[in-house]
Amino acid sequence: MKNKNAWRWWAKALGEKASKCDRESDTVAIIRTIIFATYLITNAFIVAGVIRHWNDDSQIQILIKNPHEVPSNLPQRQKEKQVQASGNFL
Repeated sequence: MKNKNAWRWWAKALGEKASKCDRESDTVAIIRTIIFATYLITNAFIVAGVIRHWNDDSQIQILIKNPHEVPSNLPQRQKEKQVQASGNFL
């Protein structure tokens, strides 16, 4: 008896009764439950991805004052990397 009552509350929570026929209304409620479950699972994966990548240490700094000029205080190896990187952004 309690299962039937719980199902009735759940079906009403999903929306209004789809039909006068109980069997047809139950089928629509099952379809609505499946749609709700897919939304819930999708949102759980999105939240898990956000939490997983919340504090990544990958920092990207792009500072281009003059794309044809490399600061002279950088070591030669960093100058080459910066010139290669700035060439990709032009």
